[in-house]
Amino acid sequence: MRRAALALTLIAAPWTLTGPAAAQAPGTLRVAINADIRTNDPGVNRDGNTDAVMMHVLEGLVGLTENGDVAPLLAEKVDVSADGKRYTFVLREGLTFHNGQPVTAADVAWTWKRYLDPATKWRCQSEFGGKGLTRVESIETPDPRTVVFHIDKPTALFLSVTARPDCGGSAILHRDSVDADGKWKGPVATGPFKFGEWKRGQYVELERFAGYRPLPGPRDGYVGAKTVGVERVRFLVIPDPAATKAALLAGSIDVATDVSAEDVAELKRRGDIAIDIAPTMSVSGFLLQTRDPVLQDVRVRRAIAHAIDTAEIAAGITKGTATPNASIVPTPSSFYGKAQAARIAHDPALAKKLLAEAGYRGQQIKILTNKRYGPMFDAAVLGQAMLQQVGVTAELEVLEWATQLDRYLKGDYQMMSFSYSARLDAALNYEMMSGPKATQPRKVWDNPEALKLLEEAMVVADRPRRQAIFDRLHGMFLADVPMLVLYNGVDISASAPGVKGYKGWAAGQPRLWGVTRQ
Repeated sequence: MRRAALALTLIAAPWTLTGPAAAQAPGTLRVAINADIRTNDPGVNRDGNTDAVMMHVLEGLVGLTENGDVAPLLAEKVDVSADGKRYTFVLREGLTFHNGQPVTAADVAWTWKRYLDPATKWRCQSEFGGKGLTRVESIETPDPRTVVFHIDKPTALFLSVTARPDCGGSAILHRDSVDADGKWKGPVATGPFKFGEWKRGQYVELERFAGYRPLPGPRDGYVGAKTVGVERVRFLVIPDPAATKAALLAGSIDVATDVSAEDVAELKRRGDIAIDIAPTMSVSGFLLQTRDPVLQDVRVRRAIAHAIDTAEIAAGITKGTATPNASIVPTPSSFYGKAQAARIAHDPALAKKLLAEAGYRGQQIKILTNKRYGPMFDAAVLGQAMLQQVGVTAELEVLEWATQLDRYLKGDYQMMSFSYSARLDAALNYEMMSGPKATQPRKVWDNPEALKLLEEAMVVADRPRRQAIFDRLHGMFLADVPMLVLYNGVDISASAPGVKGYKGWAAGQPRLWGVTRQ
């Protein structure tokens, strides 16, 4: 989430918010975000904050569950043909848009036609337009509740990509969302909240949709029961973390997301602030350049892995809020199991032995990092000290974040402290760091056998077979050591006195349904 200029007025006491942004109407839940949204058009010109706000308004045919799986949302059921090239969705009965109009198959077809039009500039158009996962060849509407998608080639990721927050969840929209010329006006969607007032740079307000029909059962990711307990939610733009913390303590906001791990102990000591900590699917670790003259020897890479105490780094950086994880598959994933729990033991003596066997003679190993993201820098400092203890000449090279990112994209590094944002399918976790270095130098793991397995995992839909592939990939990953995974990120949130029901989850995005305020 990017920071923007402070848009709220802070009076002499810096923790007190004033003006219309701070005004609290009855039944309003006030939530801090660190930058304004970019648009309210699903999956268009979006960023993390945009997704966080808009996923309260938007719903697609399917949605993500608590652990990143996919389940029906607007659809009552989904049938997939034997060849994996036809998806049939049956809509739930009685669904209405925010304008009171019924949701029909024709609305689904109209929405997807708009998404697939390159002029819309939908972020995920390439995935379904033939350049990415597959091509949507046609959409049929045999009756008002049935929609049939025909795609040109099977993929195991069709449903999970449609549910992605950065795709706007492929939200179904009413035609009133655009004007007569097709120009975007605003979202007329189906979610538990309607889009209300947007005072740019100050706040975004969402209003409870009285006609919403929640699914049965408990809250579950972006599906499950979305029971709204407040009349409106106001997202207040507060770019400075210290100002957000002060506003929470002063009672000017009700929920603070993205709370720093360093603040958890202090907030807990107060006794009246509720802290919620949830593991997410982001991945932090050290990238190792397998084509580097020193690191191309797998024994050196394994020595690095044995030298670094990942548990100590995870505990130190996150103040005990995260647990170490050696797998590229995040711990909240439904594909994380016994195989993924296997890790390389912290064993400095073995690290020294492997270095000697590899003929390592003190060649310098530079660890690239930056100070924009504190956890990356802290990990590099701790890793450097641990490597030096086993005789590795490890040096830090601190870069501007943009420069480090450029070096990552070019594969121009020996060792790098780095983080990947959340991917909600295990195949995508492997895909983000696996590939041919010759044509994609940013890729970290270039193993032909692993790439063949990954290609199968991207296509096959059989869950036991996919699990077997991911289990095998993890063993190969530990043997090759192209990367040393440290831990998955955590979503830390704080709620003011009187706020009940807030709960973080693996996507690391706020959910304000199921939350009440006294």
